[in-house]
Amino acid sequence: MEVDRIEVLKEVFAQNVQAVSLGFKRQHQKRVGKGRHKSCKQLLSDEQKRINNECLNNGKVPKVTYFNVEAPPSLKPAKKYCDITGLKANYRSPTNNIRYHNAEIYQLVVKPMAAGVDQEYLKLRGANFVLK
Repeated sequence: MEVDRIEVLKEVFAQNVQAVSLGFKRQHQKRVGKGRHKSCKQLLSDEQKRINNECLNNGKVPKVTYFNVEAPPSLKPAKKYCDITGLKANYRSPTNNIRYHNAEIYQLVVKPMAAGVDQEYLKLRGANFVLK
């Protein structure tokens, strides 16, 4: 009795099924590869393979490492360090732009500093002014 009931339901289902075409879907859509998106790891390995293949064709064999892959500049602000002690610089002198860690360093070192000495500290940091 159960088997007859299942057979009847299958027949009714087969009669009711109609081939309905949906106008908004393409019938023969082309599939592009296995997936649309690649992970960062896959992108880096593909780029490494491409660079190695180009260099093998040219006769050069560079090794792709973490440091020679180009990256955009960081969005975080650069850390600022004291020109005198190398500690984190919380302050900057308004007269000569030397960075210092606390008020004690300012009173003992930065404030009584001679004119040429401050330029030497700035030159070490790469922020000196060259007048021509």
